Amino acid sequence: MPPGRIPSANKSGKSRLIRPSSAAANIQTHPTYSSGLYDNITLRPATAAATGRRPDVPELGQRPATQAAGSRRQWRATKEERIEPKDINKQPRRLTIGAVDGISRDTRKIVRPGLIQGSQGQVLKSKIEERINIDTLEELKKTFAKADTNKSGQLELNEFKALLKSKLAVSGNREAQIDSLFMKIDWASEGAITWDEFCTYMQLEYAEKEDSYKRAKDVDFYLPAKITNIPHRDPILRITDTVDGTFVACSQDGMVSFWSPGIELKRTRHVVNTEQSSRAKPKWVTDFVIMPQYNKFIVGTGDREIQFFELSSFEPYCQISGLETVPLKLDYCDTGRDECLILFGDSQGAINILVITSAGECLRTWKKMPKNDGFIASVSLNDAVGPNVNFIRWSVHGDWVQQLKYYHEIGQVISCSNHANTALVIGCTIGSTHVEQQLKELKDQSAASTDQKINKDNMNTNQDKKQTNKYTYGLMKQRLDTDQSVFKVYKGVKCFDFSKDKNIIVTGGMDRIVRLWNPYVSGKPTAMLRGHSAPIFFLFIAEEENRIFSISTDKCIKVWDIQDHTCLLTIRPKSHKIRGDLQAVHYSNISKTVAIATDQMAALNLRLKPQPHADIVISHKEPVTSCMYNPSFKQVITCSESSVIKIWDFETGTPIFEYGEAHGDSAITCMTFDKCGRRLITGGRDGLIRIWNYNNGHCLKVLQKDKTVEEIRELRKKRNKERIKSANENCFITSVPEEEENEEVCDLAYVEMNRNKYIVGVGWDRRINIYSDDLSDSNIHHVQSPLPNWHDDIKRGHKEDILSVAQCPPNLLATASYDGEVIVWNMVSGHIFAYLKAPKPNNYEDQSLDGDLSINKLVFMQTRAFKKDAATLVSSGPRAHIHFWNVFQGGQLMSQFPGSNSKGAMVSVLEVNKQNTVLFSGDSYGFIYLWNIDGYCLTSNEEEPPEVLHSWRGHVKSVTSIALVEENKLLISASVDCTVRMWNMEGHYVGTFGQPDVWDIYNQSLWQHPMVPYDVLIDPMSLPDHPVVAEKQDMHQIIHEDSKKNETDGRTPTPPIVYNKQQFHIDDDTIASLIREKTFKKGTGKRQRHEKLRPVRVDRGGPSEYQMLRCEALEETPRPKTPTLKLNKDDPLNLNFYD
Repeated sequence: MPPGRIPSANKSGKSRLIRPSSAAANIQTHPTYSSGLYDNITLRPATAAATGRRPDVPELGQRPATQAAGSRRQWRATKEERIEPKDINKQPRRLTIGAVDGISRDTRKIVRPGLIQGSQGQVLKSKIEERINIDTLEELKKTFAKADTNKSGQLELNEFKALLKSKLAVSGNREAQIDSLFMKIDWASEGAITWDEFCTYMQLEYAEKEDSYKRAKDVDFYLPAKITNIPHRDPILRITDTVDGTFVACSQDGMVSFWSPGIELKRTRHVVNTEQSSRAKPKWVTDFVIMPQYNKFIVGTGDREIQFFELSSFEPYCQISGLETVPLKLDYCDTGRDECLILFGDSQGAINILVITSAGECLRTWKKMPKNDGFIASVSLNDAVGPNVNFIRWSVHGDWVQQLKYYHEIGQVISCSNHANTALVIGCTIGSTHVEQQLKELKDQSAASTDQKINKDNMNTNQDKKQTNKYTYGLMKQRLDTDQSVFKVYKGVKCFDFSKDKNIIVTGGMDRIVRLWNPYVSGKPTAMLRGHSAPIFFLFIAEEENRIFSISTDKCIKVWDIQDHTCLLTIRPKSHKIRGDLQAVHYSNISKTVAIATDQMAALNLRLKPQPHADIVISHKEPVTSCMYNPSFKQVITCSESSVIKIWDFETGTPIFEYGEAHGDSAITCMTFDKCGRRLITGGRDGLIRIWNYNNGHCLKVLQKDKTVEEIRELRKKRNKERIKSANENCFITSVPEEEENEEVCDLAYVEMNRNKYIVGVGWDRRINIYSDDLSDSNIHHVQSPLPNWHDDIKRGHKEDILSVAQCPPNLLATASYDGEVIVWNMVSGHIFAYLKAPKPNNYEDQSLDGDLSINKLVFMQTRAFKKDAATLVSSGPRAHIHFWNVFQGGQLMSQFPGSNSKGAMVSVLEVNKQNTVLFSGDSYGFIYLWNIDGYCLTSNEEEPPEVLHSWRGHVKSVTSIALVEENKLLISASVDCTVRMWNMEGHYVGTFGQPDVWDIYNQSLWQHPMVPYDVLIDPMSLPDHPVVAEKQDMHQIIHEDSKKNETDGRTPTPPIVYNKQQFHIDDDTIASLIREKTFKKGTGKRQRHEKLRPVRVDRGGPSEYQMLRCEALEETPRPKTPTLKLNKDDPLNLNFYD
């Protein structure tokens, strides 16, 4: 194995051996504490002398993205957006409903009360464990005995606090961290710790960190390399890639080839005039670069030209000719809106820069120039320079320029050569204003103008000289010392790479040493990586992976770690099978592929870790089997089928600690805590039960059942029959290996009875295995066997695999099996207390061949433990129904109702709150239900199901575990879909553990609500039921529904018209039956009441009342007589009195 390579898994797929007393871990590691390039460097003055800098200057920020050809200006620090303290509690709540979760926000700009602010490194430094090193351990050891005031050889909590406060200068607000550290060390809850226990905890924690750190840096390539022939005849000059991952290669004869990421040739083009036959020698291409903003392909030629071609069609566009030297290396950078830089290095060691503004207009103007040899429009350099084009030429190196690149984020040009004194130079593009130099140039210009007036006869000649001297090659400028940094390297630098985020420059050359530099310090490298036996040919910094890729001329490939400066991987030619001399190398950060050009084209693909859920935030890479909440440390513990245990911060959802291979290659199936919550107990498919100090991944004890010879033989027979049955299609038979002879542990329970503590495990062995948890035993690393099995368990116990166990104080234990049987045991005597078997519900259809009899979860309602008339046990089955049982008097079923609204869904998990008023359930389709069981089945049987308080879909696959945090009114759910999510009791989505956005349980504006998980949103089962869709039974019926309608011949007949009214009559029996069915819950109660009160019309036969009316002719009404109006003037009121 090459030096520095980390051993990985062998080809047979077997993992490497691990320590029996602990598991491999993954914990937070220190990031690189480094600043950005030119972020805190003294500011160069706008007008500076060549001898020094101004002493008192402000700090520098990032160079603004402004016009590259503009005047030289000071770099001012940019103000970062931040929230003032007065605006801490004014975080706006999102008012729009989004469709997805996991949309990254910049959480560094969010100030949350009570949370540690700053970078990850500051969070790590805030932990007390991270402040303890070898020096502090020696000091603590000296004062440990002095801190023991009672001379017991142990430190209690108060003494431990005083010790750490005095030696580590821990402030008063960090006492909670000291308490947490003390509880982590005192896993046995003895109330005191010894010096040996303290050192053991710290040593194991750092050992797991180291193992995790090495495992996280494993890197490998797919070997051998994929090799194919190339169409090029001449050497390839450079390889680059486009945004879609396509490789572009160009050779000296001007042939350009395009390759897919899998090194498959797409097409070839030529960038030279193949029809020109007058040349004695063909044109020689020196380098090329792509101009993506303007869809151009730029090449440099041996005829001192820079040519532009259309990238899509490779039609000649224009060229800049008249260069005095050959452009050996090219570079292009887009610096702003319609602004760019074109740089090239030549054989004189000069850096030539074309600063172009209004680049589109310039290219169109050059396109209109006369064509050279009828092939391409040509413009000389003197004609090209103008208001929009500025040309600068710096004398930088003492030898040919080997590589150059402009980095717009720092506004600097980095170039290298084989000259030792100017091996690597970081310099500006335009330069500072130098007063003396400007005065000298003005004098030269005035002298030149005087000469022009004297020699008027030679005006044309002098004008050409003037133009030549104006944008001169002959007068190369020297940068000021303040404008450049020179790195001297023995035998020069052949290649380099720079990373702004990592703040490093890596160089390689003829001396076969890879050097790492701090850009601020040019005198000495920060690291020297030795290992190559040939000159370095190519270097690349992979910022995301935190690695450096180096390739030497002997085709040896090495991968280095940036932080540790160690070699992670070495691949020699015998492994990758690449032959020939190196011509060009390129690493594509898009496809993670190294393209190598020799006399063939080869590709080395980086072996990436599979990401099956790249678009969805996941908590584990494999299905999650269980999750629990630890109130002592405010942590959430989850485990997966890949035998990985993760610890999460409950308040923020960030990962704290992780360790894998807890049960080797076997999955973890269940877990529980001891009474004090400081030890984690896990069960796996390997049949073992392990007890952990889960805070540092230390395995304290292994519980294993000793099998007899007869049991092993029976197990082998059973497993071999299963393997023979499953291997019939593949025509091969395998026997049961010895490591699979243990039966899977399905569920665990921690029981405390009569001051004795026990661990109860059940599983596929169909027995109840009870292990004594005695902490007085000094040897805690031995393998412990269970107590003898109960007689009733052997003779009258379960006949199928036991899937669940639950304990109810003081002495009851319930177990449920795969065949739907529930047995309640008396733990004192070991006898069966009750035998429960649920009847089949009415009108129930089996959803599977085995009859859906399995019971996955049992829950005791402990507040009803002494109420003999109430239901105390709840089971999640059989037949997808939730059952309430009264375990007294032989057992009685008090209620039975479906546990899910989805057809075919099984109840997978149950949980109750402490008051036993709310039942939480989850089904195999990912739905979560909250049932109101306050007073339910408390005194009598119930025929109706309890009220559903809330229900929502939390996952797209089966819910495997639910953990309650009642003090915060939150719920944590785990699922087979590899996610662990947090909700409140109303179903509001808080977040997924492992998401990039950190939440705060005390600030609901940082929750994901009102959004829902993206995978749940797009899943078809999340849609509400529609009557039209509900009528369709299968997909075939939905697809062929329209075709059946078209098959009917002729027009649909019109229904007959009925003129008489339809008679409705509902008798009392019908109404009574409808009331018993309670169909009024569906919204039909008012209609029933209307039909009941509606008067019934009796049909007596004969004509209707309207038809029996008589019809007679009307007589004419006589016209009344018109009264005569008389007015007596003497008596206007007509008051006549008669005798």
